[in-house]
Amino acid sequence: MTIEPGQINTRQRILDEAQKIISRRGYTAVGISEFLKQAQVPKGSFYHWFDSKDSFGVAVIENYFTGYLETIDQVIARPASGADRMFEYWQIFHAMQSFENCLGKCLVVKLGAEVSDLSEAMRLALIEGTNHVIDRIALMIRAGIDDGTLVPVDEPNDTARTLYDSWIGASVMAKIARDPKPLNLAMKITHDQLRQTP
Repeated sequence: MTIEPGQINTRQRILDEAQKIISRRGYTAVGISEFLKQAQVPKGSFYHWFDSKDSFGVAVIENYFTGYLETIDQVIARPASGADRMFEYWQIFHAMQSFENCLGKCLVVKLGAEVSDLSEAMRLALIEGTNHVIDRIALMIRAGIDDGTLVPVDEPNDTARTLYDSWIGASVMAKIARDPKPLNLAMKITHDQLRQTP
């Protein structure tokens, strides 16, 4: 599908509004018409911007990760120790998932179980996005090892994946309990596992 330059803002508005709705209510429970209404786009014009609801779901996920990865890249670019940058990222993650009584804003948590059995394209988009996140966490771990602020580990990528998986699990449990304690524990475990003691 070819998108004209003047249509980009409308398409982006649909994606941004859809992300807000999906982060609260999920994907399958909301009809296309509701996404369009929230974006103030005429009904029936959905297929002008997206080939199918499946491709729309992929676009929402890609849009989410574009913004999320930009946030991580800003943290990585800051003049601070590897440990400080990594824990700043986890603080951002904690704040995002503690949002509004632990309802959270992470589409990985919201959509992971919901769409993985329903849409192969969306499942693959989630894998691609989370792999990019894990790569950046590993980069921060390596930087912390290099500057002596994090405990050396044999495989930074494996450590990054394990940490990310545990934080996603903590986010699910925080959402279930409506309590940030699982996220607090994930922070403590991350700190105890990796932070160098002076």
